[in-house]
Amino acid sequence: MAEMAANSQTPEVLFWVGCAGSFDERYKAVTQAFVKILNKVGVSFAVLGPEEACTGDPARRAGNEFLFQMQAVANIQVMNGYAVKKVVTACPHCFNTIKNEYPALGGNYEVIHHSEFLQQLINEGKVTLQGGGEFKGKKITFHDSCYLGRANGVYDAPREVIKALDVELVEMKRCRTKGLCCGAGGAQMFKEPEAGKKDINIERTEEALATGASTIAVGCPFCLTMMTDGVKNKNREADVQVVDLAELLAKDMGI
Repeated sequence: MAEMAANSQTPEVLFWVGCAGSFDERYKAVTQAFVKILNKVGVSFAVLGPEEACTGDPARRAGNEFLFQMQAVANIQVMNGYAVKKVVTACPHCFNTIKNEYPALGGNYEVIHHSEFLQQLINEGKVTLQGGGEFKGKKITFHDSCYLGRANGVYDAPREVIKALDVELVEMKRCRTKGLCCGAGGAQMFKEPEAGKKDINIERTEEALATGASTIAVGCPFCLTMMTDGVKNKNREADVQVVDLAELLAKDMGI
């Protein structure tokens, strides 16, 4: 963003990478897949790079309101300084925080999740799918992220992206408004679960495996980690993979 501003250029969108997309080894692949798609279709975008800090979502969920506001205000000052209008992010936690919580602190932007953005690109005919690839004819189930689904009502976009591929979408018993949390939201990602009969991500993974799908699609870095751990717990890594929507699309596009 700094380089574009120095050249008096204004990108169409700001791609908010997020902590997971920047630092988590597994989720970096999702960032790269999404960027490859943006470059392929010619979307003008920029990232904040070292100027981007955590949105403050985990701090607020864990009860540290002071830290949340410090991080939020710093990010808002940076974005407002660049006159950012439109933000795209692959993380529902960043999406929810910037969209619904930043306006109270002076950050007003059009915020869209990457599933919605990908759906728009498909609808506009900018993304041309080969309809083949390693997913052709296979069963895929989609796990609804809490912050994308119940918190913001985004249910159709991710499913439309999956349906655009030549695959069979199979739903879990608990999906859409009745979707079950993977167990990582609300800052639970960063601690061990409380004692109980069963970890919630195991419960959710069992529901996904019960569909007979060979691929579990997600649209959230937290969900990706928890569902992957669940698949490992069931010793199913050999025949079931957990992938993000951007990775599904990029593979089908052959990029």
